[in-house]
Amino acid sequence: MEHGRVPRRCVLVVLDGLGDRAYARFGHKTPLAAAKTPHLDRLAALGCNGLYHAGILGQPLPSENAHFAMFGYEPCEFPGRGPLEALGAGIPVAPDEVAALAHLCSVRERDGCLYMFCDKPARVSDDEGRALFAAVAEFESRGVRFRLVRYKGCFGILALAGPPELVGTLFTDTNPMVDDLPIPEVLPLRGADAASVNTAAAVKDYLLHANAVLSGHPVNRERERRGLDPVNALVTQRPGRLAPIESFTERHGLRGLTIASGIICPGLGRYLGMDVHLCRDTDDPGADLAARLAVARTALADHDFIHVHTKAPDEAAHTKSPEKKLAVIEALDRGIGQAIGPILDDENVILAVTADHSTPSAGPLIHSGEPVPLVVCGQGARRDAVASFDEISAAGGALGHPRGTELLRVLLNAMDRARLEGIRETPVVREFWPSPCRPFRLRGS
Repeated sequence: MEHGRVPRRCVLVVLDGLGDRAYARFGHKTPLAAAKTPHLDRLAALGCNGLYHAGILGQPLPSENAHFAMFGYEPCEFPGRGPLEALGAGIPVAPDEVAALAHLCSVRERDGCLYMFCDKPARVSDDEGRALFAAVAEFESRGVRFRLVRYKGCFGILALAGPPELVGTLFTDTNPMVDDLPIPEVLPLRGADAASVNTAAAVKDYLLHANAVLSGHPVNRERERRGLDPVNALVTQRPGRLAPIESFTERHGLRGLTIASGIICPGLGRYLGMDVHLCRDTDDPGADLAARLAVARTALADHDFIHVHTKAPDEAAHTKSPEKKLAVIEALDRGIGQAIGPILDDENVILAVTADHSTPSAGPLIHSGEPVPLVVCGQGARRDAVASFDEISAAGGALGHPRGTELLRVLLNAMDRARLEGIRETPVVREFWPSPCRPFRLRGS
């Protein structure tokens, strides 16, 4: 680093679920390509463009796995969504506990199996939710202790504790995620250890217990009297266990901040030792994004890497309305136009805009495996011929097609912080430069 030079910093804007499929109603364009996005298009014209995928092409990723890769971590290091949501929700989970997502749902018995007949979580009042969660809050079977904690509506975290030889993480989900499908059997994964085999059996015991208790609960008897569906079962998914991990600062030499709403991004940020600025969503996603970019601008004084996140495109896509997604994209573009100027004008800031994955706004898939557009702007960025920010135009950009953890490398390089391969200034090889090394000391000093 040149003496006296101010180190470059980075703002990474992630428009969650921005990528999509093409639709005939839009002239066989995606919602992003069909939307009017003058401010995103300006960024494309000012920067270096490409198509990014956080995994491998064709692989649909959830936000947590995609962000894990975007932050420079490998899939084998991922702890599972359950403990990350617990961190995001402020639910304490001990390092030796297994945490899984859990939510109440409505089921019917058919041919000796339970079928979910509403693929979205049931609506319950706050009093109903508290009462139902309390009814199944604790259980023990096969040496596994269960602790269910609600954090909103029908959603909660199921924590499993017990001796390590009895409690494992390698068992299947029970949430079919689609209406009118049977709840999957709880099974150990192929090659699972004995602890996970035991845990799978214990989880089934608990879910049977929950179904029996909830089916006869006074809350559900009253709901049925009022003509409402009973909330009579619990389903689980994505179990995991927290493990020691290098902090974001240790790995990349950057003090990180995530600016986001919800649970997953704050939980992941806390797990990686990043600072967290928790936001609330309103009915104006553009104004929300503008406010988050204003926070980012101020936070650049104390942070080297700022992640700015909005879930709005993903949520619009999950309504299965391409028109709603297009409207949200246009609102976000207006928000970017309102707030991006001071960040873009700072010669010591690299600005990147991308998405974590594609979310199709029609069809049966939850997420899909197409890559998403990426633009990197700032001093030194190669300005290519791309003038539109969309999935097709970005394919012709000079960045090419980065994958997985390559995004963080691309950003470190743009920030003039990339380590020259072969340099060995520290016992642990880092991908950033200069790495903090032990000073060479003169004898006797």
